[in-house]
Amino acid sequence: MGKLYVIPTPIGNLEDITLRAIRILKEVDLILAEDTRTSSILLKHYQIEKRLMAYHKFNEHKALLGYVNRIQGGENIALISDAGTPSISDPGFLLVRACVENDIQVECLPGATALIPALVNSGFPSDKFCFEGFLPQKKGRQKRLQELAMEDRTILLYESPFRLMKLLEEIAGYFGTDRMVAVSRELSKMFEENLQGTVAELLEKLKDRTIKGEIVVVIKGR
Repeated sequence: MGKLYVIPTPIGNLEDITLRAIRILKEVDLILAEDTRTSSILLKHYQIEKRLMAYHKFNEHKALLGYVNRIQGGENIALISDAGTPSISDPGFLLVRACVENDIQVECLPGATALIPALVNSGFPSDKFCFEGFLPQKKGRQKRLQELAMEDRTILLYESPFRLMKLLEEIAGYFGTDRMVAVSRELSKMFEENLQGTVAELLEKLKDRTIKGEIVVVIKGR
């Protein structure tokens, strides 16, 4: 029987990948990628010539059994996402669960993820924190914000740059305008930016700016 390797990929800077990850990507029989075009850039950079197949949220249910069968047949498969660690707000959970249920060995390598650098950069307490990923866009959003407003731990959220200002306005409304917030943008990339202050201060600072890049929002606990 083969094995499933879950391999983190850089969130921006291509140097943020481990030597072990490169070696395994060169050794496996097949690489499953969230977006083959994006992953091809990384693989070409490290001269990794392996068969690449798309595995994303639109086909993961349909493709799941086929990959489980291939691993059971002896193939070693690596799973990567566009950036960061698969299954953390990315496809991967369903495949890992199916492998566990079928007694297939899963090995997840340590590596890049956006939430930890954002947490450390914020300067907020990091001994206890909760990661929420992307909040629901419609149903359940208000209820979740109300619940999080009572959270004592540091809170981490992912958000689209197009919805950042809306989220900050919601935090001001549910958490209070004096709640401390940090916004990390483009982590590990050339234009990385980390901002801290009250949510009112950040709303003022960002109101006339065009926001681009991947965003992590960190909210200090109650």
